[in-house]
Amino acid sequence: MPKKPFPQTRPPARIPPLGSLRAFEAAARHLSFQKASEEIHVTASAVGQQVRTLEEYLGVALFKRLPRSLVLTAAGEAMLPKVREGFECFAAAIAALHKPTASGVLTLGAPPTFTSRWLMPRLHGFAAAHPEVELHVTTSVGMIDRNNEKVAADAVRLDPRDEDVITTIRYGAGRYPGSRVDRIFQGSYVPVCSPALLKGRRPLRQPEDLRYQTLIHDEGVADLVGRPAWSEWVQTEGVKGVDANRGPRFSDSALAIEGAIDGLGVALALWPLVRADVMAGRLVVPFEAPIPSGYAYYLVTPESEADRPEIVAFRSWLLAASTVETD
Repeated sequence: MPKKPFPQTRPPARIPPLGSLRAFEAAARHLSFQKASEEIHVTASAVGQQVRTLEEYLGVALFKRLPRSLVLTAAGEAMLPKVREGFECFAAAIAALHKPTASGVLTLGAPPTFTSRWLMPRLHGFAAAHPEVELHVTTSVGMIDRNNEKVAADAVRLDPRDEDVITTIRYGAGRYPGSRVDRIFQGSYVPVCSPALLKGRRPLRQPEDLRYQTLIHDEGVADLVGRPAWSEWVQTEGVKGVDANRGPRFSDSALAIEGAIDGLGVALALWPLVRADVMAGRLVVPFEAPIPSGYAYYLVTPESEADRPEIVAFRSWLLAASTVETD
């Protein structure tokens, strides 16, 4: 008598019994209940029953049972990679329990301009304080939020089978579900330019003098909540006679700052990222007219990794190093 078809039901929210998943993964890999039984040390009929139990639980057929072989159905082929990945993650988690010490490697993702202009000049302090941590830094504009998005923990971690620890520095609104979030600093945008623009035939002395200067537009942050534009600054300061839309535009904030240093014009820059340049005389703030950013920099780490020694050490150092930006 043919077996009744499986009822097509909505996939259950709970995880099926692990024994049935293990039997499915082994049978799918070997395409044989007999070979799967030899691997997991039960009878072939027990493997078949476990798979049948799983199919009934899910409400779909995972195999086509031919006279002398098994063939995965479309549902089985779709399910297999994730089930296999899950067991590999279990194995990695168990192996991690037997490590005598942490890996000593901290992989950090961060926005490019933050990394080059704020983090890099300070990293020697972390290296000196924690020589046991090998820091791997990668930069990406993906570490900048877009349109107040929420970023799940899965978006800030590497493959859980990798041994390296992963944490990120993000510039955004601070909504990162499933992650431990530490606010580093926020800061305001200020107009900056080369000291040379304060001299010459039309020196820059007051906001109205911007009509004679080139306005540099930083478009490295897509969301205007996190990056005020010249049009907003001009309106906030009540400046008349300045065309806030003219001037060159850069998709990289670092290029906009370099343009200001080289005398190209006046840029709106996040104060913590140009503080050192102003202190060194490479840039000046021609007039005190800051405008706050709606974004801040955050250290974002999956909760599952947040207490790793490497991350604890980096978090402590980073928050101490950033204290000056909140003074």
